[in-house]
Amino acid sequence: MKQLTSKKVEKYFKSRTDEELRHCPDCLAAACNDGAVEFDHDALDLLKLLCFNDHIPSLFTHSYGFHTRTGRNIIETLKQYYYNYKIN
Repeated sequence: MKQLTSKKVEKYFKSRTDEELRHCPDCLAAACNDGAVEFDHDALDLLKLLCFNDHIPSLFTHSYGFHTRTGRNIIETLKQYYYNYKIN
């Protein structure tokens, strides 16, 4: 499984949007890497879900454009990982 780095997070954001990255790229990378292990999925896909609301079909994160229970759980788990890293 590929690991996200803060440089990859910054590069992806620059390619996706013109807006400034307001969150800590190190914490985002660490949170998505932890989530990748827990949910057995690619860390970049989890970053896309968390920051850009892109759906992940294999994890059934959306139904009719809305988050499923699974999708909400994944997002909340990633947010919890992020804030745990942000505080420490």
